[in-house]
Amino acid sequence: MRIAYVCADPGIPVFGTKGASVHVQEVVRVLLEAGHAVDLFCRRTGGEPWPAAAAARAEGRLTVHELGRIRGEDVADRERRAMAADGDMLRAVTAGGPFDAVYERYSLWSTAGTTYARERGVPAVLEVNAPLPAEQARHRGLVHADEAHAVVRRAATGASAVVCVSEPVAAWVRDLAPGAAVVVEANGVDVTRIRPAAGRPDRPFTVGFVGTLKPWHGTETVLEAHALLRRSVPDARLLLVGDGPQAEALRQQARTLGTAGAVEATGAVAPVDVPTLLHRMDVATAPYPAAGEGYFSPLKAYEYMAAGLPVVASAVGQLPGVVEHGRTGFLVPGSDPTALAGTLGMLAGDRRLRAQVGRAAREHVASGHTWTHVVERSLAAAGLRLRVGSSALGDNSTVGDNSTLGDNSTVGDKPGVGERERVGVGS
Repeated sequence: MRIAYVCADPGIPVFGTKGASVHVQEVVRVLLEAGHAVDLFCRRTGGEPWPAAAAARAEGRLTVHELGRIRGEDVADRERRAMAADGDMLRAVTAGGPFDAVYERYSLWSTAGTTYARERGVPAVLEVNAPLPAEQARHRGLVHADEAHAVVRRAATGASAVVCVSEPVAAWVRDLAPGAAVVVEANGVDVTRIRPAAGRPDRPFTVGFVGTLKPWHGTETVLEAHALLRRSVPDARLLLVGDGPQAEALRQQARTLGTAGAVEATGAVAPVDVPTLLHRMDVATAPYPAAGEGYFSPLKAYEYMAAGLPVVASAVGQLPGVVEHGRTGFLVPGSDPTALAGTLGMLAGDRRLRAQVGRAAREHVASGHTWTHVVERSLAAAGLRLRVGSSALGDNSTVGDNSTLGDNSTVGDKPGVGERERVGVGS
């Protein structure tokens, strides 16, 4: 198949390092590895593609269309420009076609992918990761709230399947678009990229965290817990992998706690380098706050588990459904550094338990929570098959039997295939 992947969110550099960027990369990777050709439409690339994607681009199986960022004088002006720019995205998708299917990551002002699919009569998957109008209003400001909710309705009702990362997100979509074909599919992990360490060198017990350093990740709690842990495990270290607006505040917190010398912060790290850093950890944390937003699907938890690490996570949101307490990890109350430190201390003193829980965690995600599983089920909800084969499109094929055979017969004739295209819109 030729598939249009649309990510119109200017806050997601599709080849970047943040969690949303990794999500985009993994879906595209799975589609490419299954033999499909992908046109990736985005506002920002944020860097160069990973090696396999670069190879696919050279072969003519991946084309990247970067339309440029959207700027405005204030919040209201940016919103108006973003709504207008959705037409530019639709025109870019239309010009890049024809496509056999569309996969769109829901963004605040875009219906381009699902509109194209509806107009052309091809299947479309709409992936929804969060109630973006609420997030926008809370963290950045939202002027055109009614219009933002109308975008959700149009995109959801125009999709063959609306794939939501959690039940709370699904309930939100159903409330706004009662007729939408909504399914729930949590995040996944690439278990070939992230594997357990071959062995543990002689080093101090190390607690880890991977993610953007923002308030809703609860990183200040893990710093407090680490300081408490050092009372019983004096050489315990903390490894923070990621960057974000809280970075300086966390450095100051470590200095105040007297643990700065035992805390290492890596800054932003490319996804390809994350596995090596996970191998330096003995335990990994997902310390979300008690009063946090409970609709997220915790990407970091799946990555920890794939690395064979015992996870200590807050018992909030979707985490109790991901981590089975005592078997694949441990759950503690959110925003409770004492409880977190207690569980970390227990694990610091029991290497056998760490290994047992880590093995079970790895087996759990490998058996049904890889990105291949996620994409396969997401496409199936729209009546599509991931694996290249004669029935991958059913009755929706627009380019004939060759589209399912991975021979790129419809792509090779397209001028500029495999080249990165930049459209000067909204810059």
